[in-house]
Amino acid sequence: MPTSPLVLDQPESAALLPSPPNGRGPDEQVNKLTSIPFVLLHLLPLLAIFTGVSVRAVVLCVALYVGRMFCITAGFHRYFAHRSYRLNRFWQFLLAFGGTTAAQKGPLWWAAHHRNHHRYSDGPLDVHSPTQKGFWWSHVGWILCDKYATTDYDRIRDFAKYPELVFLNKKDWIGPWALGLASYLIAGWSGVLIGFFLSTVLLWHATFTVNSLAHVFGRRRYATTDTSRNSAMIAVVTMGEGWHNNHHYYQASARQGFFWWEFDPTFYVLKAASWLGIVKGLRTPPARLRAANRVSLGTFDVGMFKAYWGKASSAVARSHVSQVVHDSKISASEALASTRESASQSMVERKQALEGFVHSSLESAEELARLTRLGQRDLGLEG
Repeated sequence: MPTSPLVLDQPESAALLPSPPNGRGPDEQVNKLTSIPFVLLHLLPLLAIFTGVSVRAVVLCVALYVGRMFCITAGFHRYFAHRSYRLNRFWQFLLAFGGTTAAQKGPLWWAAHHRNHHRYSDGPLDVHSPTQKGFWWSHVGWILCDKYATTDYDRIRDFAKYPELVFLNKKDWIGPWALGLASYLIAGWSGVLIGFFLSTVLLWHATFTVNSLAHVFGRRRYATTDTSRNSAMIAVVTMGEGWHNNHHYYQASARQGFFWWEFDPTFYVLKAASWLGIVKGLRTPPARLRAANRVSLGTFDVGMFKAYWGKASSAVARSHVSQVVHDSKISASEALASTRESASQSMVERKQALEGFVHSSLESAEELARLTRLGQRDLGLEG
């Protein structure tokens, strides 16, 4: 369903005021030891200077990139995370296995964390928000820490009931190793280094851009509670995932390019599969919904409002610490400690008053957004 500008009774609304950017906890530190294989894998394609690069390996690289990207976008994302269409167990398993070959962990791990992202999007509990914890963290850092290494099976109970999916999720190494071996049999060591490893690295970072770049770069068509953007560039490299603002607005849709000019090859393949009876119940956004809740028509964009407020409050906090350093000639760490220890009651009262004002403003923002939607409907602007 389309996201409303603000739903105050959701669990994530307990902390309406955004936390300062880069506010990662002590359990959200990159595990340098376990991250070594991830880093080394980026360097392995360079060994092709010794093996050479065959035409077969290049073709294999392109084929594996496109095929596995489809398994991620159509499978892990639009099917397992959002259930935007239906499959029987055979095709469900096949799509899940294909997704594991992309070396992005198991389908249940992937989908459970993505559901978490949508529930708390760009809030303090979002696992990979660039506005909350920084661009690098949202792109790859969160994957390299220990906190998010396990699967939240409660979040993905609808698919965790299938033992074959649980098996794939626990043995997520089977797919990549099998594909690596197949790449060697097809094109030798050049096939492994270029066909498999290079396409895997490219696939990783293309997928990661949806978490990071698609929340800071592009245009916003719809008012949502987050900072999602639409980007044609990201759509091209991810087979249609770049229409991220569309997606956050209507998450149940299997079609993320809402209009014919928005490139979405993942949907085109799913549509063709529906003609063959493989895919059923393919969800698409109604014309009335596509026309509503637009920022250009004056709908209050509460997602950006909260993001700007978070930046402003962080800037004020940094400015206060800097002023203490300047006035007392002490180190930044001492200033921070001094600031915390010497906070007067008047400051606490002003902070509470300000938070109350912002809380009230966010409630008013929801009402403003609701009224603009009603106005658009009365004027016949919703289609």
